[in-house]
Amino acid sequence: MARGRSGTGRSGTGRGLGGLRSSGSETLQLVIDYVKQETLDPLKGLGRFILFGVAGSVALAIGLVILSVAFLRFLQTETGTTFSGDLSWVPYLICTVAVVAVAAVAVRAVSRGQSRTTGNPPKEAR
Repeated sequence: MARGRSGTGRSGTGRGLGGLRSSGSETLQLVIDYVKQETLDPLKGLGRFILFGVAGSVALAIGLVILSVAFLRFLQTETGTTFSGDLSWVPYLICTVAVVAVAAVAVRAVSRGQSRTTGNPPKEAR
């Protein structure tokens, strides 16, 4: 009894190797597009985030320098003769203390923000 080939092997689709190559190239293109989507798009977003962060930091630094010079000028001119003579250094000290205080607040805010993102609980005051 001879067995027929029906039911065994592939069903005849008629595509052959050309269809297999076409399917392979489509799959390769799909993988390439996926890799671009999952790597390049987040990197572009990260670059934009860093660019605006640096620009904002530079603008904030320039503004704080201008404000500190204005505060020093205010202390030198508007206090009359209070800081004249031997006390002419006091406005510089006051301005320096104010700038260091602002820097300390900024560092504390940044370190508190980092502990939140890393999952470390913030240190409690004792």
